[in-house]
Amino acid sequence: MVKVCVIEGDGIGKEVVPEAVKILNELGDFEIIEGEAGLECLKKYGTALPEETVERAKEADVILFGAITSPKPGEVKNYKSPIITLRKLFDLYANVRPINNFGVGQIIGKIADYKFLDVKNIDMVIIRENTEDLYVGRERLDENEAIAERVITRKGSERIIKFAFEYAIKNNRKKVSCIHKANVLRVTDGLFLEVFNEIKKHYNIEADDYLVDSTAMNLIKNPEKFDVIVTTNMFGDILSDEASALIGGLGLAPSANIGDKKALFEPVHGSAPDIAGKKIANPMASILSVAMLFDYIGEKEKGDLIREAVKYCLINKKVTPDLGGGLKTEDVGNEILNYIRAYKDG
Repeated sequence: MVKVCVIEGDGIGKEVVPEAVKILNELGDFEIIEGEAGLECLKKYGTALPEETVERAKEADVILFGAITSPKPGEVKNYKSPIITLRKLFDLYANVRPINNFGVGQIIGKIADYKFLDVKNIDMVIIRENTEDLYVGRERLDENEAIAERVITRKGSERIIKFAFEYAIKNNRKKVSCIHKANVLRVTDGLFLEVFNEIKKHYNIEADDYLVDSTAMNLIKNPEKFDVIVTTNMFGDILSDEASALIGGLGLAPSANIGDKKALFEPVHGSAPDIAGKKIANPMASILSVAMLFDYIGEKEKGDLIREAVKYCLINKKVTPDLGGGLKTEDVGNEILNYIRAYKDG
């Protein structure tokens, strides 16, 4: 039996994760292990990631994570992000973020003028190195100069770039694009691009590279240029949030953090304290993260069924206010659950 450590976190994490767990339990037999993390946890226990949660995460095969609220800079001394800590602890070096509009375009407007923006079908995957770059947290203040160290290693570059090519082949993708800023960051991104050019020779798949600023423009202007994107940590974080605007926002953006021995699945969005408690948060990103969990454990047909259920809800306007709908969080979860049950019943 697969053990899943469920960490709801803060804010809307406590609202969207239970909907994802309903889908998880409907389609499989899992042992659920609950853990706490986040700002509320910090206030309660003095730490944002208790050791008990860490031990439960170690015991689990996979982790399902919600969202956390981070304290303001300077508010808490020596604060460590729970999600970044877990990524480093389990060496979850590959962050995989699908950007897919399921062929329905981009949803805009309120329910009165609910429509799909006339955009091309969007279907790309952004694969981001997940343990290095500015996220190593090496910052210091030298009098009036704030300094952050950007760390890019050959080992880190090799494994994420190989992961991207292997992912492309496994999922019948056509091209892998390396995104960098080697014309300015000649040492760090220069190394990343050098490794990419070395590795691409060993794969029979189209490969190219783009500057990150050009990519930011083309994601909006010509998104069809991209299939699998591989890039460094900070660039991947920013570009994936930008790309989510093509499909209706972060409420439709799932992600997987994958290592050699463990994986963590989470919606890309944050804890959204402005709407927390209103029961209107979009659970689709969290539910689509469960679809990725099924892909990871070798049950892709169940992941595809979840994606079909989400597509059904999008087409039939069974959505939360962020997508122009009027349903509550639980309503959307139930619509997806009912679609799955109807399919299972034949």
